[in-house]
Amino acid sequence: QVQLLESGGGLVQAGENLTLSCAAYGRTSGGYAMGWFRQAAGKEREFVAAINWGGGFPYYGDSVKGRFTISRDNAKNTVFLQMNTLKPEDTAVYYCAEDLRPARGWYLYGGSDMKTWGKGTLVTVSS
Repeated sequence: QVQLLESGGGLVQAGENLTLSCAAYGRTSGGYAMGWFRQAAGKEREFVAAINWGGGFPYYGDSVKGRFTISRDNAKNTVFLQMNTLKPEDTAVYYCAEDLRPARGWYLYGGSDMKTWGKGTLVTVSS
């Protein structure tokens, strides 16, 4: 059974940067797209970013385009989310996910039917 473990969340000031990581443990095959969703208190889950196995054509939610960058290191089974110029509205629990479906469609799924979910890491941005 594959487990995804997020790390890197914490408390930051508005305008600062933070990088999240998500490592997959127990997987013996490749080919999965990996990415991130987030959910703020009282709001629905929101797509953040996704990237295919080969690292090309990353996709981003509109609210984070130009500020966040997703990347992956397949040798370490790890995906990263570099978050720049954070805003208070970025405050949320960030969930890592992986799935066999390509990254280009993740924004349509709303987080449904992901193959594997992480437990989440909290990012709090103070003003």
